[in-house]
Amino acid sequence: MFDLLVIGGGPAGMTAVVYAARKKLNTLLVTQDLGGQVLWTRDIQNYMGYQFVTGPELMAKFEEQVRMFPVTVKYEDVVKLEKMSDGSFTVRTAEGAEYQGKAVILASGKRPRRLNVPGETELTGMGVSYCATCDGPLFAGMSVAVVGSGNSALQAAIELANVAKQVYLVSRDPYIADPIIIEMLEKYPNLEEIKEHESKEIIGKYSVEQYIIHPNGRPEQSRELSVQGVFVEVGLIPNSEFADLVERNEFGEVIVDCRARTNIEGLFAAGDVTDGPDKQIVIAAGDGSKAALVAYEYLLHQR
Repeated sequence: MFDLLVIGGGPAGMTAVVYAARKKLNTLLVTQDLGGQVLWTRDIQNYMGYQFVTGPELMAKFEEQVRMFPVTVKYEDVVKLEKMSDGSFTVRTAEGAEYQGKAVILASGKRPRRLNVPGETELTGMGVSYCATCDGPLFAGMSVAVVGSGNSALQAAIELANVAKQVYLVSRDPYIADPIIIEMLEKYPNLEEIKEHESKEIIGKYSVEQYIIHPNGRPEQSRELSVQGVFVEVGLIPNSEFADLVERNEFGEVIVDCRARTNIEGLFAAGDVTDGPDKQIVIAAGDGSKAALVAYEYLLHQR
């Protein structure tokens, strides 16, 4: 029986276990990796203390700090979270393990949203990618498309424009990105913006060959883009399905109050999996510290 179970090893989860360990809580971190979404990020310029750092570099610093404390880490996929009759919690993993804890912090983050068009699933890993930082260098000198309208999509397009021959930035909706990032698009002559277009199909036999799009609401007016890669950046889905006991909003985000508390006593949440309005590394880390401190306070009253 652990004092605290932390689910998720991104900035929120790793910060939470550091704070918990400093409070001498017997803590277990269950995660598929250490770093989460930040591992896909190349350029970070707004994390305090670093004028510039890459995602993997920053997460390596987080991991180094976690390793300084006696925290148990299990690299497993959580599939079920249950609350027991005695008030404790049980976590079940895809690997067949079960772990018990007196309190839980959900810090499971989000995962990429798919386009759900023909050819996407079949060509994933063969030209269809959800991580420009991971796979971008493989497309040096080629033509690629980036799909999306937020910061991640525009940053991916800029990153790819530095290595690819041609980049098409396809957006269905108006940009919802920082003005400074939108302005940077103009610096790349090999980057073409295609606005108000939807995805129709991705075609290829052994790898991506064509990406078919059409103007919003006019599927009969298809346009064929000859590309070797399609980078999907259309948002994220909360990793919260395993926690069906907790109250979530229409997007699947876990609803929390200002003290990281959910509607279940002893169950807290932090980071991108919550209904917090902004998804930022520094906010996730702050959420993780707050959740750990509030969980510690909760456990004090259980003893």
